[in-house]
This record gives sequence, structure tokens and C-alpha cells, in this order.
Amino acid sequence: MHSNLKRFITLTLLVGSASQVLAEPAPVSNLSGSALSLSAANRNETDVQRLERLLENRNRVQLNMQQQLDDMSLEINELRGQLEKSNYETQQMLQRQRELFIEIDKLRSQVSQANVEPQPEKTESKGGTFSADVDEKTAYQNAVDLILEKRDYTGAIAAFQAFQKNYPDSNFTPNSHYWLGQLYFAKKQDKEAVKSFAAVVAYKDSVKRADALVKLGDIAMRNNNEEQAKKYYQQVVSEYPNSSSAELAKKNL
Repeated sequence: MHSNLKRFITLTLLVGSASQVLAEPAPVSNLSGSALSLSAANRNETDVQRLERLLENRNRVQLNMQQQLDDMSLEINELRGQLEKSNYETQQMLQRQRELFIEIDKLRSQVSQANVEPQPEKTESKGGTFSADVDEKTAYQNAVDLILEKRDYTGAIAAFQAFQKNYPDSNFTPNSHYWLGQLYFAKKQDKEAVKSFAAVVAYKDSVKRADALVKLGDIAMRNNNEEQAKKYYQQVVSEYPNSSSAELAKKNL
């Protein structure tokens, strides 16, 4: 009986221990929590990738915009350069026209004076021989009128060339060379202009000689021959120190 009681107590203790063990919560892993953590990790990784993609797209757009701005800036610079070149050429053209009109006014005064003052039948001079031949005066006046009245500069060139051929010993020959030089100069036909102005310089007593030297200097300067231009200007100042041509030469030196 005593042994049976002892066995009963032992079994009771074992059952109680087992019950206590069974009553405690089992250390089961939280599978749903792990899935949530993994999902959050994947979502975070996707956000980072999306952010990187957005940044990359923004950088690409900025690069495209910068390229467009650079292209526009280049085009603006090119247009500005063309505009400056056009303005310069316009100013040069206007300057040549002003010079030509000034010379035309001088020619008008000289022609008017020549028509008023009586001329001898024939006068010898280093500048040439003047003849009272009506055809000679008419030919010269017609060439002048093409400049003064009709503004036909191309026609005036042909008229002065014909005048020089028909009246090589005329007293108007130096002036005809000078006006041919002016007309060629205005048309930028520098080689022909040099020949005409050089022909004027050959007439030592010509009233146009100083102006012709200045024009030769201007042509040399226009063709980037500063040394030659300086020689012409200095020659004008040396030989015609008190003339208006000398004042122009001094400004260019």
C-alpha cells in the first residue's frame, strides 16, 4: 500500500510538470512578420531605384536643356557677328558715298568756274594742253553730268575713258584721271583706282595731286599695307603741309 501511494504521488508530479510545460507558449516563429519585413525591404529597394531613375531623367533633361542653350548661344553669337559685319560694311559704304559726294561738289564748283572764266585758244602747261574745242568741252561736261546729275557712275567711267582716248592732251586729263580713280575707289576696284590716281600724281602741277596721294594711301590702308600707306600720307604732309589733304593725311598717320 505504501508503494502504491508513492507511485501515485510520482505520477501526479510528472503530470503536473507536463501540464506546466504544455501550458507555456511554444517559441513559434512569426512567419507573417518575416514576410512583412521582406515586403518592406523590397518596397524600400524599389523606391530607391525609382528615385535613382527620376534623378537620372532629371539629369538627362538638364543636359538636353543645357545643350539647347549652348546651341542658341552659338547661333546668337553668329547672328551678332553677321550684324556687326553688316553694320561695318554699311558704314564703309556710307563713308565712300560721302567722300564721293564731297568730291562731286568740288567738281561742280570747278566746272562752274571753268564755264565762267574765259579760256585762251591754246595754253601749254605741264598738266596738259587745253583747247577751246567745243567737242572736247562737251565731252568732258557730259562725263561730269553723268556723275552730278544722273548719278550714272558706270556710264561716267566709260565716258571719262573715252574722253582720255579722244583728247589725250586736254587740260582736263588730270581731273579725268582723278574722277576715274574716285569712281573705281567707290566700286572697290582698287587696281584700276591705283592706276588712275598714280596718273594724277604724274602731273606735278595738278590741283588734284595731293588728293590723289591721299587716296593712294587710303587704298594701301584698305589692303592692309600700312607701311606703303604711311609713305603716301607723309609725302602729302611734306609736299603740301598747309593743304586740307595734309590734314586728312595727318589724321591717318
